[in-house]
Amino acid sequence: MKIAVHFLPDDVTISAEPGEPLLQVAERAGVTIPTGCLMGSCHACEVEVDGEAEPICACISAVPGNQAKMTVNLYVDPTW
Repeated sequence: MKIAVHFLPDDVTISAEPGEPLLQVAERAGVTIPTGCLMGSCHACEVEVDGEAEPICACISAVPGNQAKMTVNLYVDPTW
């Protein structure tokens, strides 16, 4: 089952496999998510995902398998 991943504000949608790393999906879509430590500690890669109350770290997150589509809102942290 493929998941449609929609990136905002770029308005780019790409198909992804459940469990595929979010940074890898973004790269295939031509979307840049800033990174720092790649371990979830620095929070440079925080993105907002529909259905999540808090931002997630894209570097340690994967595409979930429990939904047909997801929206990832990339916002720029002015400290990075």
